[in-house]
Amino acid sequence: MKKINDSRKLLGVTANADLAELKSIYRNFMKEFHPDKFQDEQGKSEAEQKSKTIIEAYHFLVSINKETHAQNAEIYNKTLTTSNIADFEYQGQTLKVTFFDGSVYEYFDVPKNTYVKMVNADSPGRFAKRHVYPNFVFRNVSKTTL
Repeated sequence: MKKINDSRKLLGVTANADLAELKSIYRNFMKEFHPDKFQDEQGKSEAEQKSKTIIEAYHFLVSINKETHAQNAEIYNKTLTTSNIADFEYQGQTLKVTFFDGSVYEYFDVPKNTYVKMVNADSPGRFAKRHVYPNFVFRNVSKTTL
């Protein structure tokens, strides 16, 4: 949740922001903090750092946006129904799941006890279908290779 909240705070948007609003805010920030706008080296350097942070936050928020999920729902559902989990790892309340079809998804704010239960489950895939996929904010980290 920290990464989500930090990104929203940086861009000044709410959880209900749509893609058009995100794009508009992103463009306004980039106009303001574009490195070519500054003449001195320190100003350019600071603007470059700020613009990198803004770009990262924008892309992250777009990747977890409901509209993005709706656009990619068919691919996501196909992965969940036809491909098993190849591997998964947990770091800082982020569960990264790799599927046999090559897709990789990150699920955010997953409690450690949920991860432990998934590790100890007879079928991590079945556990994830019931307790992870429908309950946590996610994003696609890599495209399906098939």
